[in-house]
Amino acid sequence: MQFNIGNKVKSLRKQKKMSILQLSEKSNVSTGLISQIERELVVPSVVSIWRIAQALDTNISYFFDDEKKNDRVIIRKDDHKKIIMNKGNAIYQLLSPDNSNHLIDFVKITLKGGQIYEKEYLTHEGEECGFVLAGTLTVQLNGEDYVLHEGDSIYFDSNLPHKYVNFEEEDCISIWAMTPLFF
Repeated sequence: MQFNIGNKVKSLRKQKKMSILQLSEKSNVSTGLISQIERELVVPSVVSIWRIAQALDTNISYFFDDEKKNDRVIIRKDDHKKIIMNKGNAIYQLLSPDNSNHLIDFVKITLKGGQIYEKEYLTHEGEECGFVLAGTLTVQLNGEDYVLHEGDSIYFDSNLPHKYVNFEEEDCISIWAMTPLFF
């Protein structure tokens, strides 16, 4: 399925009467990368698209929505929205409703063996709590590495610089609750 992220970025940027330079300054994403995203030349990282979404007063889901959002109470196993990034090496499965009427994002992240969740550290308002279902996950948090194995959990303030890394060959599957809404 094609999402046309670049077209949506460009359209929303113009709707908000922002130049690429203004969006770059507000999002901390380079003008060159924004230009490439808008021309569909690159697929942005989750961190880059999140920063752009924040600067445009929306969330990541805006760029991936193809159908109307609804207020379902139950989301059946085949109905969870998936966002596939980094050539299929990172899969984000949204377990909470895909609307803005809730306070917590609940996400299942599958990180292929030897893959980094994000190349750059991320900081944002809120809190995160994760639980490793399978594999090993290294959470790089505020300059320290925390190695989580199956059954381990972690909680931290999202204002601390953080990223997730899978140094092992085995895939890592984890569940995360995050505030405020990220996706």
